[in-house]
Amino acid sequence: VQLQACGGGLVQAGGSLRLSCEASGGTFSMYRMGWFRQGPGKEREFVATIWWSGGRTSYADSVKGRCTISRDNAKSTVYLQMNSLKPEDTAVYYCAAGRSTWGSSIASDYDYWGQGTQVTVSS
Repeated sequence: VQLQACGGGLVQAGGSLRLSCEASGGTFSMYRMGWFRQGPGKEREFVATIWWSGGRTSYADSVKGRCTISRDNAKSTVYLQMNSLKPEDTAVYYCAAGRSTWGSSIASDYDYWGQGTQVTVSS
């Protein structure tokens, strides 16, 4: 499975971005999908995950209420809509896929990772 993320960029605090991640080479609808991020000098951290059907999602407390993860299985694509962005959201954002239909916040539960897309939020 190959994952291609895009949609990052430079945005002012309070702004919005929509990240996309297209998968190829696997049965997308059978995978858990997640977004993680790694800020400057920080460990990689969980952002959001979505179950195979898209009917259930889970978020890190730091983004809850500001971010929405969704998926389009017909397009093999997962999205992360980020609103009310803060400077502390600055990070490289990675999408990930795991061979299970259940979502997960644990990085080791994911088998495939995208290359990352940079999100920079200016104050």
